[in-house]
Amino acid sequence: MKKSRILLTNDDGYEAAGLRALAEELHDFAQVSIVAPSWERSGAAQSLTLRQPIVCHKIADHEWAIDGTPADCVIVALHKLLKEPPDLVISGINHGANLGENVYYSGTVGAAREAVIHHVPALAISLCSKKKEADFAPAAKLARRTAELILKEGLPPQVLLNINVPDNWKGGVRFARQSKKITRTVLREGEDPKGRPYYWLSEQRIDRERDVDADSDYAAVFAGEAAVTPLHLDPTHTESLNHLSHWAKKTAAR
Repeated sequence: MKKSRILLTNDDGYEAAGLRALAEELHDFAQVSIVAPSWERSGAAQSLTLRQPIVCHKIADHEWAIDGTPADCVIVALHKLLKEPPDLVISGINHGANLGENVYYSGTVGAAREAVIHHVPALAISLCSKKKEADFAPAAKLARRTAELILKEGLPPQVLLNINVPDNWKGGVRFARQSKKITRTVLREGEDPKGRPYYWLSEQRIDRERDVDADSDYAAVFAGEAAVTPLHLDPTHTESLNHLSHWAKKTAAR
């Protein structure tokens, strides 16, 4: 029986432990190719490299490191590196959560979204842990089971899955909506040795856990369950499209 073809990528870099755990879990189940950034590109979202060449390094059979963004990796893999298109793209396993509004900034999610734009099913998976020596094995097993289902049953058109696995996960899974923002942006100010001001960007949670929407991804993870959130490529708010349509005449050139 011919194995399915799975492309792995991430935003933590091609040597990241989460990516390696995922590849190890999948190696006997699928033909795995790895195309990932040469170094960490967290926060790259779905950005592309447009003003410099995208250098490609062959690391091993079916494995490349790309001097570019996670979305670059998917594009180069699909158009140049892979002899056949993959049946599935998995982005991760990210070391850290991609919950709520962070899906807009996440290179992990951005790579999966880029795959779906190219009509390849995809999922992004993250481990909600800040431990230096995190255990990615349980999340990798969840990724495999989800991959098996996607390959067997498919996903709706233009939909990708964003999965967040809590640290010390006990096995429960909940399909959940994307949370509203429960953090605030923090800019820590400093001064470099030449006297120039700089700002270090971070975030701080502002809501208590009990204030989180019960059907959200944050609520699932706080309850110890893996959160699976289906994301759609089309962000159009249909209700506003209809409600605001009368503005067209008011804003048209006269």
